[in-house]
Amino acid sequence: MLNWLKLNLLPPVGAALVRLLGKSLTIRTEGAEPMLALYAQGQRCIFAFWHSRQLMMPLAYRGAQIYILISRHRDGELIRRIVSRFGFRAVRGSTTRGGAAALRELVQLGRSGADLAITPDGPKGPRQVAQMGVIHLAKATGLPIVPVTFSCSKKKLFSSWDRFLVPYPFGRGLFRMGEPMWVTPQASAEEMEAKRRELESVLNRLTAEADEAVMRRL
Repeated sequence: MLNWLKLNLLPPVGAALVRLLGKSLTIRTEGAEPMLALYAQGQRCIFAFWHSRQLMMPLAYRGAQIYILISRHRDGELIRRIVSRFGFRAVRGSTTRGGAAALRELVQLGRSGADLAITPDGPKGPRQVAQMGVIHLAKATGLPIVPVTFSCSKKKLFSSWDRFLVPYPFGRGLFRMGEPMWVTPQASAEEMEAKRRELESVLNRLTAEADEAVMRRL
């Protein structure tokens, strides 16, 4: 009974809170121009963001159809139901459970014209260390990876493994996107590892820059 209540009552409340937080914040988006240029050419993307910064990400999406990788953990179903209220669809799996099948499904979806989203340090970390799955996905689909982060001036950082960020109302918020990253179909294992390190570095830099920027007047 408690699980039923959790899965049926919390998703509409959670989605409403995200929307209310978004309306209460003064939010700016920086670095979106390359991604919008790709959209203008009919290109689709893989959006990569750290697990701790995912709460407000539905408000950053500008496309028409997106699938997000969500773990098969019991809390994953709650997340799926919340993001579905923003039009996001889910593929269930992670590096620990169902990862290979989920990757195959994401590849098919990416090749068919959908955007994809993934937290490259999820579902259990290490925190802000990119795993290889997103690089394999970019290689197999031919889609560029768009690094994106979020920060805000008034926030709660939880003591969870990822230091999950929740904004307080009425502060300043910032979405910051990096340049699209491509992985060629012919990329070697060494080249893919270099791309993994590059993505990790870029996401950490963008996150640090966003954290610093929101403490100044945008």
